[in-house]
Amino acid sequence: QVQLVESGGGLVQAGDSLRLSCAASGRTFNINSLGWFRQAPGKEREFVSAIKWSDSNTYYADSVKGRFTISMDNTKNTVYLQMNSLKPEDTARYYCAAGDSRWMNVFSFGGYDYWGQGTQVTTSS
Repeated sequence: QVQLVESGGGLVQAGDSLRLSCAASGRTFNINSLGWFRQAPGKEREFVSAIKWSDSNTYYADSVKGRFTISMDNTKNTVYLQMNSLKPEDTARYYCAAGDSRWMNVFSFGGYDYWGQGTQVTTSS
């Protein structure tokens, strides 16, 4: 089992920045990829970004490319999501997820095995 705990959400104004953190614990040696998803009220959960544990390859949704940056600190088993130039449409609950399989589809929430409780990000206009 892997446990994931997110932090760093909050209420900001459009154009501001936030950094989300996701601390992983438990059987972290099995992790293949860590990802961030978000879900706004009344909408489906959507992919935001992911990073592969083994080679640090990163992936982004088109809506956040150039504004968000995912990174990881292997020594702390922690993944970060630096969010710049936040927009009201970025308002959502952000979830961290981890997957074990080397064949997992990092873009699909179905590819992940473990989920955190989420952290709320609210951007006012």
